[in-house]
Amino acid sequence: MRDVPDKKMAPMSRRTVLRAGGAGFGLYLLTVTAGRPVAVGVPRSASLPGGTLDPEGIPKFRAPLVVPPAMPRAGTVRTRGGREIDHYVVAARPLVQQVLPDGLPPTPVWGYGPVGPQIRGLASHRTPGPTIEMEAGRPVQVTWVNGLVDDEGRYLPHLLPVDPTLHWANPPGGVDGRDARPHLTQTPPAYDGPVPMVTHLHGGQSVGDESDGYPEAWYLPAATDIPGGFATEGTWYEHFAAKAAAAYAASWEPGSATFRYPNDQRAGTLWYHDHSLGMTRVNAYAGLAGLAVVRGGAEGDDAVRDRRTGRPAVLPGPAPRPNDPGWEHRRYLEIPLAIQDRSFNADGSLFYPDTRAFFDGVGAPYVPESDVSPIWNPEFFGNTIVVNGRTWPYLDVEQRRYRFRVLNGCNSRFLILDFAAIPGARAWQIGADGGFLTAPVDLTGRHRGRLLLGPAERADLVVDLTEVPAGRHVLTNLAPDEPFGGGEPGEAFEVADPGTTGQVLELRVVPARGPDRTTPAEFLTLPAPGPLPAGTVRRLALAEVMSAVAPDAPVEAVLGTVAEDGRVVPLGWDEPVTEDPAVGVVETWELYNTTEDAHPVHIHEVGFEILDRQAVVVDEAAGTVAPAPGSAPRPPEPGETARKDTVVAFPGEVTRLRMRFERPGRFVWHCHILEHEDNEMMRAYQIGPRQPGQPD
Repeated sequence: MRDVPDKKMAPMSRRTVLRAGGAGFGLYLLTVTAGRPVAVGVPRSASLPGGTLDPEGIPKFRAPLVVPPAMPRAGTVRTRGGREIDHYVVAARPLVQQVLPDGLPPTPVWGYGPVGPQIRGLASHRTPGPTIEMEAGRPVQVTWVNGLVDDEGRYLPHLLPVDPTLHWANPPGGVDGRDARPHLTQTPPAYDGPVPMVTHLHGGQSVGDESDGYPEAWYLPAATDIPGGFATEGTWYEHFAAKAAAAYAASWEPGSATFRYPNDQRAGTLWYHDHSLGMTRVNAYAGLAGLAVVRGGAEGDDAVRDRRTGRPAVLPGPAPRPNDPGWEHRRYLEIPLAIQDRSFNADGSLFYPDTRAFFDGVGAPYVPESDVSPIWNPEFFGNTIVVNGRTWPYLDVEQRRYRFRVLNGCNSRFLILDFAAIPGARAWQIGADGGFLTAPVDLTGRHRGRLLLGPAERADLVVDLTEVPAGRHVLTNLAPDEPFGGGEPGEAFEVADPGTTGQVLELRVVPARGPDRTTPAEFLTLPAPGPLPAGTVRRLALAEVMSAVAPDAPVEAVLGTVAEDGRVVPLGWDEPVTEDPAVGVVETWELYNTTEDAHPVHIHEVGFEILDRQAVVVDEAAGTVAPAPGSAPRPPEPGETARKDTVVAFPGEVTRLRMRFERPGRFVWHCHILEHEDNEMMRAYQIGPRQPGQPD
């Protein structure tokens, strides 16, 4: 443990939350008054701070959007039942990618890509990585390789500054000190040792815990020069390796782990990313992320109907398929859009802050002389927008319908995509994290063309460009360049810089080459998920911890429980498990957000049903929270009627979720603002009884 003064909980109602029945817009954007001062309508004097490359000097819409290829498989493996399933071998490797436009330097990044006898070279390694295509009901096996080594097999230090004062993987702590905060006598420099990784398939359901990417199941690369005394694997790695060997005869070689995904879930858009304890923010920011899609099954595309005829509907396609020849130049109508924010230096390298002073000016003393970590920042907002691995790309499109699978892959930034900025466009949401909605949502008609996505949320959209004039049109972003708490753009907060982070993607529209035979979104009948039965209720809390020595400085965000008397009990990562549902039960989780910001909460292993949200009141003196007297719960928004795995918990509200726990094991739930997740805003939970040999 670090030696620091006692912490104090933040005041739990620093933002006044106003509720006026039905006052809101878009998808679950609420009316609030911000605690931070906003200068609505006042032009900025400069872009967001970042690296040495001025974002205003980066040419926009010079490079075409890259549609990530489908991940090629390494082969097949035979299950014990004699069934052959697809096997992928996917490595994280260093590469140099032209993220910035041609004429500016390329960027050293890390990316996922396939390896195997039939895969030649590193051309398929990129960020975001190739899309893993899977079928509902057909298991897939993936061997994830930590290839973060140089050509001589020596480990590579991180591209970005790593704060070693957090509760993190901590390889230099050795076996006894791994997965713990180090005991420090002086403020350490950034960590420069070998990098741990463990990959999580975000949205994977009914996955064995050995295959979920548990944060303490990380592993270092099989490098030739790992320093003596370093732990090479996380606390849970050996236990999960034994489970994988017993369950599906997988042998985990050094520097790798082999996971099996049953895909026993609804068709939908998933993604994969690193999940190492205390390092997810920097590993994902360096490039370790990619899309995955589950197709087919009883609730896949074939189950969508045209309500005019009752016949199967036709959705826009095709999407990239494995081994598509010339995929870079093929014409796709189903396109993933992984939207991220990044900052750069003049040499093309990624910028990520190396001091806490970047966020709010809080300087030394740092840990261990205070409770403020020296490098970790409470949030980070890049000053450029990157889509599918390129800054401000353009996409050639026709006057027809397209299907966009959109991911908010930012560390901290919320997005409010504004399709109304494209004249004549009509945008419909047909799916969310966990598959199709109960009915298409007309974003253009009902929500003014706006779509809110918190970090890690996905949306499946049909965007109709039939009536869009030929020419160039920009998809814009109205969310703030700061932590988001809900509200009307331009009223509750200043919108993103219209010259930089307020722009996302240019659509270059030309006349259609032929007839559009797809079904208009307004006529789609979608396969709706059935409701879950009622179950027991757990009351949980989202809270913030303020420094005991630095005025108004947050030092971490945490999760916790709400006691019977309404008292908030904050808990850290290493506290005993408090969420322990039995196998097969249904539970309702009530998330009481006592902070001033919205948090995208992700629960591993399950797809949940959003029940409602309700205003709460906080007694700061007593440290309690409860539903506001006389307040009425409001139902989920139309874009939340699918199964979800990530939900936006707004400040001053309780958000209620219902889920069934199907498979025993150890999993996690956490905030998906990665800077929060990496510093205590994550908790383990246990489905079913303790497993034999399970680590303490």
